[in-house]
Amino acid sequence: MQPRCSHKRTAALARTEVLVIVALAICLMGLLLLGLADPKAKVQRINCFSNLKAGECAFWLWTGDHNNRYPMELSTNDGGAREWMLEGKVAEVFRLMTNEFSTPKILFCPADNRVWATNWSQFDNRHLSYFIGVDAPCLFNTNFSKARMSLFLYGDRNLTNDSPPENGILQLAASQNTRWTAELHKDQGNICLANGLVETLNNAGLREAAQANERVMSRLAIP
Repeated sequence: MQPRCSHKRTAALARTEVLVIVALAICLMGLLLLGLADPKAKVQRINCFSNLKAGECAFWLWTGDHNNRYPMELSTNDGGAREWMLEGKVAEVFRLMTNEFSTPKILFCPADNRVWATNWSQFDNRHLSYFIGVDAPCLFNTNFSKARMSLFLYGDRNLTNDSPPENGILQLAASQNTRWTAELHKDQGNICLANGLVETLNNAGLREAAQANERVMSRLAIP
């Protein structure tokens, strides 16, 4: 006589084991995705940093032919873009420097959810990832004080102090509300200063830099 046995417990154990395996697989997949997300964000931030370094050189090259003045310092009557910028047409500042920037892709942050322009004829505020410093002086102009050299030249557009910009112009302040939004680099951002330095700042660093900027006029044109 063959021994009697029940398959119920075995089946129950099999189902439990399958559920455990599935749960573990889901957890491992989640950890893997988290691990992949951080390196991707880091690469995007580094590429954005590289964009600003390349742009810094483009600004300087342009000033060499314009008496050490940036496009936002010069009136449109003098070949600049100041009036356009003050009307919120930030892209016009960069459109004057197409020879120096060579491609509009340099003006697009890899973390931006906008669509970058493939050529300059398409380029406008919708394809621009960076603000421009309204009052930033050229490094090669020795008439400006050391304090003004710490002003923001340009950088990631996703900063705010909870005060809505007027015609796209944001008055920078060192209040606790000055911060990055979550739109690009997750509470971090890249900024090129008027003195030529490019920095990656978290919210605390941004507020500290904004406080230094408050000593002089500091306005940002946000696209």
